[in-house]
Amino acid sequence: MHPPRMMIIAASLAAATFGFAAPAVAAIDAGNPFAKASTLNFNYPQFDKIKNEHFGPAFDEGMRQQAAEINAIANHRKPATFDNTIVAMERSGQLLGRVSSVFGNLSGANTNDAMQKLDRELAPKLSAHSDAIRLNEKLYARIKGLYDKRATLKLDTESAFLLERYHTDFVRAGAKLSAADKDKLKVHNGELASLQTTFSQNVLKEANAAALVVGSRAELAGMSEAAINAAAAAGKARGMEGKFVIPVTNTTGQAPLSVLTNRATRQKLLEASMGRGSRGGEFDNSANVLKIAKLRAERAALLGYPNHAAYILEDQTAKQTTAVNQLLGEFARPAVANARREAADIQTVIDAEKGGFQLAAHDWAFYSDKVRAQRFNFDQSQLRPYFELDNVLTNGVFFAANKVYGLSFKERRDLPVYDPDVRVFDVTDANGKPLAIFVADFYARANKRGGAWANAYVSQNKLMGTNPVIGNHLNIPKPPAGEATLLTYDELRTLFHEFGHALHGMFSDVKYPRFAGTRVPRDFVEFPSQVNEMWMVDPLVLSNYAKHYKTGAPMPQVLLDKVIASKKFNEGFRTSEYLAASILDQRWHQLGASQIPTDVLAFEAGVMKDAGLDFAPVPTRYRTTYFSHVFSGGYSSGYYGYLWSEKLDADTVDWFKENGGLSRKNGDYFRKMLLSRGGSMDAMDMYRKFRGRDAKVEPLLERRGLTTN
Repeated sequence: MHPPRMMIIAASLAAATFGFAAPAVAAIDAGNPFAKASTLNFNYPQFDKIKNEHFGPAFDEGMRQQAAEINAIANHRKPATFDNTIVAMERSGQLLGRVSSVFGNLSGANTNDAMQKLDRELAPKLSAHSDAIRLNEKLYARIKGLYDKRATLKLDTESAFLLERYHTDFVRAGAKLSAADKDKLKVHNGELASLQTTFSQNVLKEANAAALVVGSRAELAGMSEAAINAAAAAGKARGMEGKFVIPVTNTTGQAPLSVLTNRATRQKLLEASMGRGSRGGEFDNSANVLKIAKLRAERAALLGYPNHAAYILEDQTAKQTTAVNQLLGEFARPAVANARREAADIQTVIDAEKGGFQLAAHDWAFYSDKVRAQRFNFDQSQLRPYFELDNVLTNGVFFAANKVYGLSFKERRDLPVYDPDVRVFDVTDANGKPLAIFVADFYARANKRGGAWANAYVSQNKLMGTNPVIGNHLNIPKPPAGEATLLTYDELRTLFHEFGHALHGMFSDVKYPRFAGTRVPRDFVEFPSQVNEMWMVDPLVLSNYAKHYKTGAPMPQVLLDKVIASKKFNEGFRTSEYLAASILDQRWHQLGASQIPTDVLAFEAGVMKDAGLDFAPVPTRYRTTYFSHVFSGGYSSGYYGYLWSEKLDADTVDWFKENGGLSRKNGDYFRKMLLSRGGSMDAMDMYRKFRGRDAKVEPLLERRGLTTN
């Protein structure tokens, strides 16, 4: 999911970002679109009125207003009650919430120089604002007083859990520290906020700077004519007439590697990708990594934890580093063993073609497709004509949501958007009532960060009576004008995956903002989105959207059978590259402050060797210096969560199958028991109530073609 950094900060301010009585004197111009809640449907942002200059004043006034609101709560003349303390905090920060959600999302999806400058300036200010709330002694005393007598307050279940969470949030934020240690903590938080912002901005700038430039069409042989023309246009746009530019995107692996026939070009492209952030120069992130790791370790020690990972995991469903290490370790050996077998198969093809070289990382994608073609008599390129974006969205993603949950979608062209390619849809529930607004932003842009993610512009909650406005963001290359957008299989999966996050936000049915939508433990948040991937290959859904973009002919059954038969193909590679990144995350964050290394890449190499993942043809999905999930996003010590969640996902897919598969009955039950509840109860208790037991690991092992033998 990987939400923008600002979203994480905004969500941590007071756990809520919705209204409370504002001070009488307003220091923000009435014409500022953030001054009041948007009058558009569901408070949809007024993108046509929002300008760069509106953000700064709105943030300043938003922080001032919330500080005044919090001060009034902390110094309330009456004894603390749940309503005058906890609920009042839930109502605080309306203005700050409005501007934070929009700025945080646009910083990831549609940034510019002015916004990046403001982001750097805001990071320490927002950190200080958050600290001023969480480290307020009088406020914590009121919360603790209520927590200590919680058994006598006669609160409903959600309210009782909210009180528990507030107490936990404040303690984990340092509320029980001495005054001297609180001062140290504030310094650490401010420095970290600035460093993480710099890391994030460097990743975006370095992705543009590291683009591969070649001088001839021959070097791009294997790419489609349209893709080569797009590379030529990119060269011209950069003032390099006659050159061809291939952008470098999020992960270590790059899509063109699967089609480029020129081995030297493949090597240059992968080297450009893997060198990001560690090749010296203005955007090198090596020093930032070391500072972030050290500050996080020092902060954890201040808070009483042996390391940052221990601090983070305590508040996740995994709870302990030993549990995460065990999971990752159990998967590493069989995953690498599978990858080595896959590599041997690839080498056989290389040798048969008299290639005269040993398999390298830049060869994997190209030759694994050849192995797939031999073994299953098809290659991935045969699928793309059947996966046209608009058709997949309408007759695949939306169709599945209708069949499983009864939702219907209608595109709107009257609401403003921040980029012409962004699309907006009204979402109507099965009972005919408006449910949400869905914002679809699918194309890559130079000012958009890599990867794919979901976000909430407005979150649902009954306390303030708000309905969800949810966005999905992908980075699909935009084809030349007039040409169809044909998805790769991975892009198809991502479309269904991210919409799973959107459904989690749309179906939220909670009272308090603190629990809305995807505000669940980080190692649980990927679970609903992974479940939604199952409908991608459901026979009813697939037959409805897998049609040739020119002829409308359905995907031949023989091709469909081959797709299904090859589901476990290349799982050794996929699992190994993911595990490498997950273990790298844990090793960085299980260090104490005195253990932080001096050489980022040497440490990384040592980690891979120790974990048994030092298999050169399969590099880590993210190298440290562009691992935004953990060094600037919300996944520090949490990248393992995809695998942790997939265990729940695989077990849930089995539940659907056991109960008849795709049906409204099953969808409604899953929605009622899980998707609607947000973070309003313990995540694993929620799962047990849904499934009737803990999740089993066997379905996941079977799915990934792994064994523990």
